[in-house]
Amino acid sequence: MDPERAHRTTLAALDLAHRLGLSRLLAPTVPDDPVDCMGLRFANPVGLAAGLDKDAAHLAALGGLGFGFIEAGTVTPRPQPGNPKPRLFRLVEAGALINRFGFNNAGLEAFLDNVRRGGYRGILGLNIGKNAATPIERALDDYVAGLRGVYALASYVTINISSPNTRDLRSLQRGDEIDALLAGVMDERKRLADRHGRRVPIAVKIAPDLDDDDLRRLADVAVRRGADALIATNTTTDRSRVAQWPLSGEAGGLSGQPLRERSTAVIATLGAHLGGRLPIIGVGGIHRGADALEKIRAGATLVQLYTGLVYRGPALVAECRDAIREARPTRGASTTTA
Repeated sequence: MDPERAHRTTLAALDLAHRLGLSRLLAPTVPDDPVDCMGLRFANPVGLAAGLDKDAAHLAALGGLGFGFIEAGTVTPRPQPGNPKPRLFRLVEAGALINRFGFNNAGLEAFLDNVRRGGYRGILGLNIGKNAATPIERALDDYVAGLRGVYALASYVTINISSPNTRDLRSLQRGDEIDALLAGVMDERKRLADRHGRRVPIAVKIAPDLDDDDLRRLADVAVRRGADALIATNTTTDRSRVAQWPLSGEAGGLSGQPLRERSTAVIATLGAHLGGRLPIIGVGGIHRGADALEKIRAGATLVQLYTGLVYRGPALVAECRDAIREARPTRGASTTTA
């Protein structure tokens, strides 16, 4: 089956299983393992990464799989179809995916309607981006519009400036661009916090393809501007680990096992530089419980799954939760990160 069609079919089947009360059969029971991060208490440190549920249309069903949190999106202010199909490719031999979706989504209004109807009561991250038609010099307008829209419904908000599939988007991660963008976003967050009487944490999702100096500079800007976490990492444009496989030349972002080492290295670089000033959410190439634990030991407070879930199924969630919980000095003890 075409990978994108398979994705939609699987989510529809998951929704049906949830409506029939069968979700619990897909997710082994694992004790809670609470973690405090960004001023929020997560039931466990294993979350769902953005991208799997772009329109927040499957929250209740996904919430039944044992995640400690779910991140939905990326949503843009206006609906957009994304890039032409085909745009999702399986590199089965490498345990990887290549996608060039291009932030395909039904737009902010439909997204918010889905969140309201979704029935999910756990920690919910809402991931926002810019429309492809918005000039890069006006990107802040889209992020402000997205933040205003999702603010009242989000446990935290993620600023996605690292997808390789929207032209020039990754330029926002560097130099004056990231400083100006975060300054504008945080100014709007302050106004919204005053209006709503609630400060919603903001995370910044970054690319694995930045060099170490750029990573450190971005981290310093994030701290100075008042971000609450970094998500490391998005997909990569590097094909060096999959060059021998069919489809490796397809344009887009590569995710899955070939990304594991680089995303963990980014976490380690950020963790060493930040020294606890900002928590890190680790994502990229987690296909086993040991991979999730590797990210925690490199400096992540929380982890997220996507491609590993496609290949391994819901059992991966419990496996990752078990691996992290069993490695704690005191079994089941909480971890606290400011």
